[in-house]
Amino acid sequence: MKKTAMVIVILLLAFQARPQTAPGKYWIQFTDKANTPFTINHPHDFLSDRALERRVRYHISINEQDLPIDPSYPDSLRRMGVTVLNRSKWFNAVTIYTTDTGALSRIRQLSFVRQLKSVRSFKSSHLANDKFASEFTSVSDVVGQTDTTVLQYGQASRQIGMLNGHILHNQGFQGQGMVIAVLDAGFRNLNINHAFDTLWIRNQVLGNWDFVNNKPVVFDGHSHGAQVMSIMGGNLPTQLVGSAPKASYYLLITEDAATEYLVEEDNWVAGAEYADSVGADLINSSLGYSEFDDASMNHTYADMNGNTARITIAADIACSKGILVVSSAANEGNKAWHYITAPADADSILTVGAVDSLGQYAPFSSTGPTYDRRVKPNIVGQGLYTALVNTDGSVIRGSGTSFSSPLICGLTACLWQVNRSRSPIEIIQAIQESASQANSPDSLLGYGIPDYGKALFLIQGIDPIRLDNESLFRVYPNPCPDKLIVDFYSHDRQDITVELLSATGELLYTKPVEVGYTSINRMEINEFQNFPNGVYFLRINTKTAHHQQRVVKISE
Repeated sequence: MKKTAMVIVILLLAFQARPQTAPGKYWIQFTDKANTPFTINHPHDFLSDRALERRVRYHISINEQDLPIDPSYPDSLRRMGVTVLNRSKWFNAVTIYTTDTGALSRIRQLSFVRQLKSVRSFKSSHLANDKFASEFTSVSDVVGQTDTTVLQYGQASRQIGMLNGHILHNQGFQGQGMVIAVLDAGFRNLNINHAFDTLWIRNQVLGNWDFVNNKPVVFDGHSHGAQVMSIMGGNLPTQLVGSAPKASYYLLITEDAATEYLVEEDNWVAGAEYADSVGADLINSSLGYSEFDDASMNHTYADMNGNTARITIAADIACSKGILVVSSAANEGNKAWHYITAPADADSILTVGAVDSLGQYAPFSSTGPTYDRRVKPNIVGQGLYTALVNTDGSVIRGSGTSFSSPLICGLTACLWQVNRSRSPIEIIQAIQESASQANSPDSLLGYGIPDYGKALFLIQGIDPIRLDNESLFRVYPNPCPDKLIVDFYSHDRQDITVELLSATGELLYTKPVEVGYTSINRMEINEFQNFPNGVYFLRINTKTAHHQQRVVKISE
């Protein structure tokens, strides 16, 4: 996770792309950006205000990597009769389509083309029956729901409660102001599915693009992206509420569900660059690549080293631009490959594996470590029988790391919302430190099941070790001119008493409080503004202990 932008630049210079990425489709890298009309001094020409605000927030400089490619280069390729499909400023490259081998020979001779090797003949291999490896069941087949809290999660209560995600939601952190780019295969019926009504009414869908077909998204395609979206942005109170119901979203198609070729990594790169340019905060990628329809394109386990697959390098670049990338680990755990797939091997992203509703390893979840022995997956969430909304609006359950990833991504957006000054790496570190195996990560669960309640303390500079077996509370502001705010952390539902005492121990104020849910409970003591200046003690009495803190009243 400590890779710098300079290291990434060196990797790009050393990176030798495989030219053929699908039948008739080729990846061509250029030598330079010498004549691009864009300059580092005028970044508004190619980055949105929101993207530039992100760079300023995390002290990220604009460099040549951010500059769009020289437009004369793809224009020259078009004049040779080829079709330019996608562009990449990060790699200074384009993806083209042509069946004319003569055009390829001419392109190879161009002075501004870095490299185009001889073209391999296409050799087909078997297609997987279901590349997303998802299984579905009705909601009645699964039991063990937890109680709802502020949001009426319905069937999603267990998967969010396992992560203490309700702690964030109960305090009002539900994704407001955060932007998530969803890179996926299709968003069937997302425009008419009632689970997404609030997204459209509140203008939380900010845009969309289909990088496979180079056009706006048509909502009659594959269902996978819509199912993924429901786990984050779905809002059917008492049936299913997602992990970031108030976040905003970009819907980006990069995966061609009908085939599997390296060109989909090219599409992903274009999608990630788009996400960067519009100012997205996070990317959810419930996609992974290792084996292709042309076996000669296959990645090897040795490629899972964080520095080889184009999509992996792009994921790390996205982090270097201030984007937090959340990726599914893949569903190869019970297959011969069994390892994570690209881009899950990237060292600066949050890779998510899967557990069941009891927190046990799901056998299909891809395992680590990376080839260079790093811990992957980073963490896990419920990916076996995850509650989601189908394209007909019904709540069902699906299995796959495709579904644990958006669960984690949405909660990560809510966590980051609390403290935007924290960098993507700092947010990832806080989530890992909060997790159930933080001190002994392994190749199945990584650092384990995160606790977003503890992560909330961590990003606010509070040591979670202070969370004892019962409770913790904090009082602020302190000194205080008017009303006191008390955050009380409880592991159990219980009745407590809040008291204010004078410096000499005289009881001045008492109030019984029913702690309605576990985790952080926020209370306000407005009466404090009526007290004279001086020193007081705030005490919380639980059924087994007393907790006390010194507070000072001052005038404004």
